[in-house]
Amino acid sequence: MPVYRRFPWSTSCTALAAMKRDLDRFESGHFDLLVIGGGIFGAAAAWEAVSRGLTVALVEKGDFGAATTANSYKIAHGGMRYLQHADIPRVRESSRERSALIRIAPHLVYPLPVVIPTYGRGMAGKSVLRAGFGVYDLVTADRNRGIVDPDRRIPPARFFSRDDVIARFPGVESDDLTGGALFHDGQMYSPSRLVLAFIRSAADAGAAVANYCEVLSPVLESDRVTGATVRDLESGDTFRITADQVLNAAGPWAFDWLTSGLGLEFDRRLPAFSRDVGLVTRKKLPVPLGLACRTSTRDAETLVDRGARHLFLLPWRGYTTVGVWHGVYHGSTDRVEVTPAEIEQFVAEANDAYEGLDLTPDDISMVNTGLILFGEEDQEASSHKFGHRSLVIDHQREHGIKGLTTLIGVRATTARGMAESVIDGIAPRVSHTVSGSRTETTPLRGGRYERFETLVDESLAGLNSLGPVPESELVARGLAHGYGTDAREVLATAAGAPRLAQTLPGTRTLAAEVVYGVREEMARTVLDVLTFRTDAGTAEVPSEAAIRIAAEIVAQELGLDTAARERQIDEAKKFFSRHGALREFDPDTTPEETLSSTTAGAGTDGSAGTV
Repeated sequence: MPVYRRFPWSTSCTALAAMKRDLDRFESGHFDLLVIGGGIFGAAAAWEAVSRGLTVALVEKGDFGAATTANSYKIAHGGMRYLQHADIPRVRESSRERSALIRIAPHLVYPLPVVIPTYGRGMAGKSVLRAGFGVYDLVTADRNRGIVDPDRRIPPARFFSRDDVIARFPGVESDDLTGGALFHDGQMYSPSRLVLAFIRSAADAGAAVANYCEVLSPVLESDRVTGATVRDLESGDTFRITADQVLNAAGPWAFDWLTSGLGLEFDRRLPAFSRDVGLVTRKKLPVPLGLACRTSTRDAETLVDRGARHLFLLPWRGYTTVGVWHGVYHGSTDRVEVTPAEIEQFVAEANDAYEGLDLTPDDISMVNTGLILFGEEDQEASSHKFGHRSLVIDHQREHGIKGLTTLIGVRATTARGMAESVIDGIAPRVSHTVSGSRTETTPLRGGRYERFETLVDESLAGLNSLGPVPESELVARGLAHGYGTDAREVLATAAGAPRLAQTLPGTRTLAAEVVYGVREEMARTVLDVLTFRTDAGTAEVPSEAAIRIAAEIVAQELGLDTAARERQIDEAKKFFSRHGALREFDPDTTPEETLSSTTAGAGTDGSAGTV
């Protein structure tokens, strides 16, 4: 086993306080609200509550945003498809919340141009789509309200000729092709970092937050939930959190907690969850535009049926995402997987939808899969019902149990708005006055600036001051995207420690980001750092050298012994074997390589793309 050097990194990180895992705070205080679950809905609720004057605790049994949120398709939906359902309120809601995310986290959410080809003169034709987008642009006329950066504004739809579409997308289905519509939706640079922006904003405002803390049982006194018994998964110790109100935002695990922890019975049939699958591929689209391709599956609920549903191929950070595939799921919520046979099937379907990409299973660099509230126990793809709303259960009204609310979200886009609505309901039940919501316009941590390109230039200047870094422009852009104004703190971490200004082998991730993730953002494992704090393992399986170097830094920062470090490395390899296109982990660099001997940048397109 090679011996890794201890790196003399700097201790300089100024500005706001670090997010520390201080479990004593949970036992020593009484809270207005305990949030169970650190996905995007729980994170948004914690920020909403603390920003309105509530005292808040949040616990998450894994890492923040590491389950469904991390595996989302990275889209901030603007609600266009709900026009087919004639659901104007939901169109308005989606557009409003997409705009809110662009306002409060402009480094992490931005406009994404997508082309929808049009066919024939019927419902799939250009005239119908032109009318639809005309209505959409009118209904969402305020979609750019308060968005300062002109590069972050959503423009109206425009239309292409048949030749324009073919020129941009050779290989598009051309039979009966009449042209296409170009519209803009929203895309998330990193769903996990968006969750962290909510979590860190809440922590900065005084919320007590901790990952790797599992709720064992609720504390039930007579007809009221007054908190929860929690186990620290690192030490095995248990402690109690007391709170006036509890918000169960545990996503796919929410009903397990309700039925086993409280023994609740539901009059209604419990809703089903869908296993949603999206693929990340190294294959690039010919132009930096997304493409919506027709498939053989229909949306059975639409009032305006334009025919086949669409498979989306979207540019993302130098890769292409392909998805989404849906299917009602009945397995374990703790281990949601996709088989190699399914990958081959999905690749074949993608090639049928757009042969120009010419995918093979070997082109798939990452598999994202998570569970989404679905609503119907129906396995037939032709009759799947999409677009069901988030679920809010007031257990005082439904079960006579006070102090408990459940929120299970559907679209990550609406997390902030759903949080506002839920806290509106909880606010009258606490013992003091609660202020009105301001989260629709208040920037999240890292999001307070005017022009993104100015932020990129600042990051590049700071990076160059540390010495030569391969692909420095892309590294700087990745820092600006991932951290916003906090990129300054990441670069300050590397000041005086040249090795920390080097990238991990085969990535565009600085070693300083690993240190920052542990010190400032509560990362506890090498997997936390590689997949939920940095770009290193989000689009591509990192090399064994990158994993080992990152693990060495994590171990030194947390004081872990060799056995603990090796366990973390093994867990990371298992994770990447499941999500990295489901191939056996195959190190492409020797594990003896150390940070000090590494000068190469990213060998493939990824990590920090050019948005």
